[in-house]
Amino acid sequence: MTTDKNESDQELRARLERLQAELGSKEEERRAETGGGLPVGGSFGKALSAGFTVLSEFVAAILVGTLIGWQADRWFGTGPWLLILFLGLGVAAGFYNVFRFVAPKDARGGG
Repeated sequence: MTTDKNESDQELRARLERLQAELGSKEEERRAETGGGLPVGGSFGKALSAGFTVLSEFVAAILVGTLIGWQADRWFGTGPWLLILFLGLGVAAGFYNVFRFVAPKDARGGG
């Protein structure tokens, strides 16, 4: 009975090793087809970093313009007019920052 159990264990281990090898080869084939996945340090990571940079600069410009306009309205008592003005300037500054980030150097006049 012990020899039957040992033979059964050996058969199961051999089958497990064979299945692991097949699984590994299928995984390698999938990686070759998809380009190896999405490496963090590769182009995906750089694109993600650039996206967060553009987003944060855009949002920051709008927030700064809004806060300046809101505070100016409180100081001068002009209602929402300076808030609207500086909000528009903040949006314009945000779009300009995005343009500076994505435009080639020659389009920015940087040569």
